[in-house]
Amino acid sequence: MGSSIYDIIVVGAGHAGCEAACAAANLGSKVLLITMDMGKIAQMSCNPAIGGIAKGQIVREIDALGGYTGIVTDFSTVQFRMLNRSKGPAMWSPRAQCDRMIFSGKWREILENIEGIDIWQDNVVSLVIDEGIVTGVKTQYGINFYGKAVILTSGTFGNGLMHIGNVRIPGGRAAEPSSGAISDTLRDYGFRVGRMKTGTPPRIDGRTIDFEKLEIQEGDSQPGKFSFITTGNYLVKQLPCYIAYTHKGVHKRLSEGFAESPLFSGRIKGTGPRYCPSIEDKIVTFAGKDRHQLFLEPEGWKTNEYYINGFSSSLPLDIQLDALRMIEGLESVKIYRPGYAIEYDYYPPEQLKHTLETKMIENLWFAGQINGTTGYEEAAGQGLIAGINAHQKINNKPEFVLGREQAYIGVLIDDLITKGVDEPYRMFTSRAEFRLMLRQDNADERLTPVSYDIGLASSERIAKLNDKVRKKLEIIEYFKREGISPDLINKFLDDKGTTPIRQKVKIFDLLLRPQISIFELIEEIGGLKKFIDNLDVNREMLESVEINSKYKGYFDREKAMAEKIKRLENIRIGSEIDYDNLKSISFEGREKLKNVRPVTIGQASRISGVSPADISVLLIHLGR
Repeated sequence: MGSSIYDIIVVGAGHAGCEAACAAANLGSKVLLITMDMGKIAQMSCNPAIGGIAKGQIVREIDALGGYTGIVTDFSTVQFRMLNRSKGPAMWSPRAQCDRMIFSGKWREILENIEGIDIWQDNVVSLVIDEGIVTGVKTQYGINFYGKAVILTSGTFGNGLMHIGNVRIPGGRAAEPSSGAISDTLRDYGFRVGRMKTGTPPRIDGRTIDFEKLEIQEGDSQPGKFSFITTGNYLVKQLPCYIAYTHKGVHKRLSEGFAESPLFSGRIKGTGPRYCPSIEDKIVTFAGKDRHQLFLEPEGWKTNEYYINGFSSSLPLDIQLDALRMIEGLESVKIYRPGYAIEYDYYPPEQLKHTLETKMIENLWFAGQINGTTGYEEAAGQGLIAGINAHQKINNKPEFVLGREQAYIGVLIDDLITKGVDEPYRMFTSRAEFRLMLRQDNADERLTPVSYDIGLASSERIAKLNDKVRKKLEIIEYFKREGISPDLINKFLDDKGTTPIRQKVKIFDLLLRPQISIFELIEEIGGLKKFIDNLDVNREMLESVEINSKYKGYFDREKAMAEKIKRLENIRIGSEIDYDNLKSISFEGREKLKNVRPVTIGQASRISGVSPADISVLLIHLGR
């Protein structure tokens, strides 16, 4: 801490807080990052992994915008897999197992070396609010810090309450205290505050696992990466994960603890994540299933600790241990720490603008799990947008909002503030209407230019992007220019089960065939291989060329649809509209419109409870 006056104060150094602080500081703001424990910066509170279905796309978008989650992930990866390779490229999703200690340490190193960021270890107990504008924070140590903007990223620490069987422990994470004062301040100010629940599984000692009895899950033989600027000998060695299975006996032992389960007794009031249920939830919801798959994920290079993905639980410790020891391969397992459920405060996100600034208090931003989301990736994406917009506003610059056709981050934020949440929000590819456009391979092409324009993405990033685009065009031009004769390619085509050619054709025509990959053509055609080698391109760039070529027709149709829908986004709705006087709109529609206060017709059309007929009335009212 070098001063008590800052441009922006970020409360909480989780994934959202770290990205918010870095974005604001890199744009030129003087930032104070306050955390309760400097040893737990960007802690991986749950599984030691980044990415996955749709989440991997978000991380690549964060990276393209100039954030750090992708860089930190690449630095700490112990295993990399590209999920959904068997499906279309819109579904491909990168996922990395990480060394959680290295991950946290790398984040701290980055934060400590960005000019403009001060870090202070303390607990914020209240906000300083002056005539509806936040002007600072008060801490447990009795210090007042003042700033032009405050970004609140308190995660699960707001009135956090952990459950293990009948035991209840106040805390925001294992062995860490909760913080309830800010929730009280905001509730008194008129904010709606709700409760949500998440959970985590027990961590086990790898020395007590019989890995010979488990299925091994290796990483990709040619591992990818998250950051568009990561270079060098990336991930020359990987750690395996393992797969185990529950069975009826395990389920029976778990069910014997239901009488002491806070989940079933009603002691847990918060809503849990539907897509990541606890093991006790699964054996009730899917009572007909004889077994459930579990993934044993290493916590790092130099630890024996394993995370059991799929065994989240709040049952008593003895039940957890007994059930684990009934699983093949875990007969002698020892637990480092038990699984637990945690309830925490969140603020229904309809109370936010698209910039993530609150509607009720000016210059106050919310980001992360307090907005009702779940996952490191969703939190980090929100933090980045909050950090950018806080800087933009206090410097009288335009707001930075990503559309649903621009980024998964745009879909995430629009869903939150337009539809709200009634359970912890998790991103899926199915939530995006334009997922063919929002692929993980083109995040830099979509987002780096807009970030560079506001001064966040570095000149290094834009130079790398320009080089990538140039080389991709050169490759496509080569494919369209150079031909291949039947005598040189027909045996290969026959072996691949595709129709031989009768006359010389352009190599590009062969690339369009679904049976043939770009890498096979490069290996088969000597001149092409020489050209690619001289061009010095990586595997990812070649995949991008192939995807753009084979799916161009689909992309063009989706782009046309996106542009058509975007016209609705450009029809703005004045904030002064009195919806109560628009009697032709349904009662539910009026209530929802009053609550959300949409900025555009497009946003209004996505509000649950607002019908197409209601939208027609709005358009007529606006003279459309």
